[in-house]
Amino acid sequence: MWLMVISVPLLPAIIMISSRYRVKVATLCHRALAWALRLVQGRVCVRSTHAFVFSKCTHGKADSVLETFDLYADTHPSLCIGPQIGEALDEVVRRVRPSRALELGMHCGYTSVRLLRLLPPAGRLITVELDPLTADLGEEIILVAGFKHSQFQVLISSSAEAIPTLRSLLEPDQGTSEGLNLVLMDHDPKQYLPDLLALEREELLCPSGCSVILMYRNQRAEDLSEILRHIRAKRDCYCIKSELQSMIEIFYQKENTRVER
Repeated sequence: MWLMVISVPLLPAIIMISSRYRVKVATLCHRALAWALRLVQGRVCVRSTHAFVFSKCTHGKADSVLETFDLYADTHPSLCIGPQIGEALDEVVRRVRPSRALELGMHCGYTSVRLLRLLPPAGRLITVELDPLTADLGEEIILVAGFKHSQFQVLISSSAEAIPTLRSLLEPDQGTSEGLNLVLMDHDPKQYLPDLLALEREELLCPSGCSVILMYRNQRAEDLSEILRHIRAKRDCYCIKSELQSMIEIFYQKENTRVER
């Protein structure tokens, strides 16, 4: 009863506040619902993709794993980049010949397998995935493709939390502090610029050359405007190497180590 007595005089203010902020509240609710739906749909897609690839591919054969991914994508909704963009990614990897690669966003292991099969014998891939289910199933696919834990490491973490820890993971295994030769960003485009800035701050990009590949899938190229502005503002160490549908390659190199590529 006392609560009603106190709240009645406040009703006009409550009504005014709710009216003023109802659009913002509705927008927040809509975004939260959209995020939840994407999470559920993504997990369903990952489970379904994993089950198909695991049961249909030839175990121990990386090319068979990739072909099975593509076969699944022919008849099902899929988060995989597909053979066309995959071949463009292969061209970059062959040209760069990275010994240390970082993948942000796993998507059931498709790009992880593509990258690993082109790394040198002593090469290493670190892949970062926020969702534990996607990370676990993706790691199993990598192992099914015939790769060993000595060749890769899966971090279940946000990119923002993972990047500051990478130096300690790279140096003991590689015996060098040169950093990463290849970075593939295929997670949340809103994180692309903050993560690139973090990689710069931690000095994880190899000063003699590092290719940073931006995937944007269903997003518009405009969604990458912030990171592209940053790249164009730092022409002393960045350039846009190539642009394809759904993929942009950026090349990083310190000016005092610049050589022809």
